[in-house]
Formats: sequence, C-alpha cells, structure tokens
Amino acid sequence: MKLQNWVAGIAISATVFASAQKIHTLPKFKTVDDTKKFFHYDLKSAPIVSGHRGGDVAGFPENSISAFEHALQAAPMMFETDPHLTKDNKIVIMHDPTLDRTTLGHGKVKDYTLAEVQALGMKDFQGNPVPNVHPPSLEEAIKWAKGKTILNLDIKDVPQIQKAEVVKKLDAFAWTLFTVHKAEQAKMLYDFDKRALFAAVIFTEEQMKSYEAAGIPWSNIAIAYVGSKNKPENKALYDELHKRGMKVMVAAAPSYDKLPTEAERAEAYRQIIKDGADIIESDHPIEVAAALKKK
Repeated sequence: MKLQNWVAGIAISATVFASAQKIHTLPKFKTVDDTKKFFHYDLKSAPIVSGHRGGDVAGFPENSISAFEHALQAAPMMFETDPHLTKDNKIVIMHDPTLDRTTLGHGKVKDYTLAEVQALGMKDFQGNPVPNVHPPSLEEAIKWAKGKTILNLDIKDVPQIQKAEVVKKLDAFAWTLFTVHKAEQAKMLYDFDKRALFAAVIFTEEQMKSYEAAGIPWSNIAIAYVGSKNKPENKALYDELHKRGMKVMVAAAPSYDKLPTEAERAEAYRQIIKDGADIIESDHPIEVAAALKKK
C-alpha cells in the first residue's frame, strides 16, 4: 500500500507542486500544525525520501543548494544537513569540521569567518572542483527551503539554542527539524519554543519512553530515527512508535547505500518500506525515489 501511495505522491508532486525551476516540492507548510499532520503516521501515507547532505552526485557538492535542487528535479524529498560554526560565530552548512574534503580551502571551519568560507569553491564527492558553487549559510539554506522542502538540522558544533534562534528569527519552524540524540536535548529546545519539531534518535522502547518522561508531546517528534539497519526484531519498536503517531526512519547511508549494484540497493530500499519504515535517509536519494516509484 505504501509503495502504491509513493507513486501517487510522485504524480501529484509533478503536476501540482512543481515549481518554476522544474523541481518537485513537498506541500507548502504554512504552520507547524501542517508539518505535524504531514509527519503523523498513517498506514496509507506515502514513504518519504531524505537526502543525506543532498546526496552524492558528480558535479553537485554535498550540503549545497545546487545539490538540493538537483535532487528535487527527480522527486519531492526532505534533506538532512549540517550546521557548523565559523570564526565570527556565524553558521555555515558543512558536514566536516575541516574545509579540505568538500571545498578548495584548507584547515578548520572555525578558523575562518563566514564570508571567508563562502568565498571558497566546492568539490563534489569525487573530489572534483565545481565552479560557482559555495557553502550556504544556515539562514540562506532555510530561506531557500521555504515552500520547497524540509530541512533536518544535524548536531555538530553549533549550540542547539543558537540554531533555534535562527529558525525563530526566520519564523521557519514549519519547515525545519532539529536532530536530537537525547530527550534532554529535545526538552531544552521545546522549552525555548513549543513549535520546535524533532528528528529523534530512538533505538529502544526505553529511549522512546524517555521523551515521554521529559514532557515532549509525541506530535513534536516528527521522525523517530531507529538506526541504519532494517532489523526484523525492530518491528515491535516500529509498532510502538506508530501507535504514538511517529514516522520511522532508517538511514541507509552507512549500510544499504554501500551495496555494490543499483539493483541490490533498490531492492534493499523497497524492503525497508515493506518491513514497516516510513522514511529512508540516503546518500542516493534519487536512486531511492526511483526504486520506490518503480515498484
């Protein structure tokens, strides 16, 4: 059922939500309640694809707006992305604490100002320089995402409240999630602003109950991240999470994305959904979308 709904979702996105740039977008989330409804678990809901850092595609550097837009040309999806602090206490989107792997610069991100980091050219996942692409600031990424997608902000070296202050300044809680590893992190953000929504690490029922004990409403946990493996023994956990209205996410980047052929990866992605997960996070989000659409 879910896979059939994915095909329907693709068709709707292509005809109704297509933008002027010929990208497929998620529905426009005007309020946090809209976002809560979108992520609320429903057996008939279409699966969601999350592009890990935008994906690994030649010519499109990770964590760049060009990578996000390229992925959206294939299908509607959300993106996991990585905020890092610069020397002048600004926030740039970059995974590593160093510049060397993804830009033409060298050294630590924190030793450069935001302007200096953004002046650098970028490289794709193969290490090839890509002209005219630069690391976006967190503000730029959030502004770009409005009306197009959802951004999930991972935990790096930026204080959670500092990220939340940017989201609040831009009134962007409706299309921004905060990754949290512990209930205490979610509580801090929820106390800062009740509109904060989370992608929460929940590997066990005990972890799940810790969020409840911390007073976090289940509706504020948009995604329950259950790990990188599709384990049959996780079904009981899936059921408990679904009962509470949360969608379940499996991260394929460190696991199934590394299978040697596209056909093997496609089958693994489809099996993740068949076994009850609702969201696949992947370095190959375009492949994931194609695999689910084909089925």
